[in-house]
Amino acid sequence: MTIQRTAFRLGAAAMAACALTAGLPAAAQSANSRGEQATGTRSAAGKSDPAGKPSKADQRMMRDIAQANIAEIETGKLAQEKASKDEVKQFGKTMVDDHSKALSELQEIASKKGVELPTEPDAKHKGTATALKALSGETFDKQYMSMAGLSDHKKTHEMLEKVQRNAADPDLKAYAAKTLPVVHGHLTTAQQVIGKK
Repeated sequence: MTIQRTAFRLGAAAMAACALTAGLPAAAQSANSRGEQATGTRSAAGKSDPAGKPSKADQRMMRDIAQANIAEIETGKLAQEKASKDEVKQFGKTMVDDHSKALSELQEIASKKGVELPTEPDAKHKGTATALKALSGETFDKQYMSMAGLSDHKKTHEMLEKVQRNAADPDLKAYAAKTLPVVHGHLTTAQQVIGKK
């Protein structure tokens, strides 16, 4: 009787083990399938997740800031070539250096969020550059500092303040907050250079 009970228990244990073993691949397969689905979701989100993309208003602000940076870089290069005074040449160099850095940082944010930014000046800024190219000497200095130095930086400063207030995207808000003091410094320097004339 004891032997029969032992045999019965051994048989039941063997059957349970078989059932568990048979169930494992299915469970593993199910878990693996869930893992693949989760990975697929993450992969898709990393490439172009619509939910993670900034609003149209934020994208427009990013493009406007990019245009401002591009314009300052282009006219800054002109100032280095054409300015008659060293302080104007130096201001132009600072514009190229600082706005190239600012543009690069913005491009990094935009790239992560799937936003395409402009790569050349818009029609308005192209017109400004064309007008400046036709000038030379002190006339160039005066016009460059008035247009690119003072007027454009006032507009950029106002734009960044608006972005800091209204942008929904936290990275864009942080970018505006970081860039504002730099632009404010440019504006102050432009006012000082113009005041010396």
